[in-house]
Parts: sequence; structure tokens; C-alpha cells
Amino acid sequence: MSGHRAKSVAADAQTVLVIDDHEGFRRQARRLLEREGYRVVEGVDGADGIRRAVGDRPDLILLDVHLPDTTGFDVAARLQAGGTQAPIILISTHPAADLAGRIRDSGAAGFIEKADLSASSITAMLSSRR
Repeated sequence: MSGHRAKSVAADAQTVLVIDDHEGFRRQARRLLEREGYRVVEGVDGADGIRRAVGDRPDLILLDVHLPDTTGFDVAARLQAGGTQAPIILISTHPAADLAGRIRDSGAAGFIEKADLSASSITAMLSSRR
């Protein structure tokens, strides 16, 4: 990704909240996103993620589908019901085909498999919403 494009991506979503219970994935996502100019905040489970979303008011939320205390689908519903305006991108190690109906019904901006997470996949997902 070129530096110019990275800056336009970061301008669209300056703060990203990553809600995931796996520390290694959060660390990997943080490195990837910070290299592209994003500010990253983290939530370690659903309850923590909701608190961070309310407190930090991120521009974008990356939300794991499988959390220890709830599902990403439930967190997405609660955030949307609470008035969160940030686009929510669901993430999982499971393929989209396994979750298709739930993803479609979740109100999330979309879904990215964790192995495919990149600044360009995020940009593509957000661009398709416009």
C-alpha cells in the first residue's frame, strides 16, 4: 500500500478499536494498523469492548465473532442499539461461509477473515459501504 493511500485510509478511520480475546492477534493487528497511521485501542472481551467503544468513540471497530463472555454478534447489536456510529467489521478465523446468515443480519459493515486482515481489506470493506 502506498504512503499516500495509507494516509487517506487513516484519515477515514483515525482510531480503531480491536475487540479480541487473543493477545497475539491484538498485537498483530495493532502493528499492522499503526504502520498505516491508525491509532489503536483494544478490548479483551465483549464487556471491555463495549466500555472502550463508549469511552474512546472509535472511528472503526474490528470485532471478533467468538469472545469468551459473549458473541461478536451480540456486542455489535448492543453497540448499534446504544447509538454507536462507527462501522463494525466482524473478524474470525472461521470462513465467512460458516457465518453468512449471521453476518448479513448483524448490521455490521462486513466481515474479514483474520488471515486476510490488512489495511487494503479494511479500505475495501469501508469503500463498499459508501
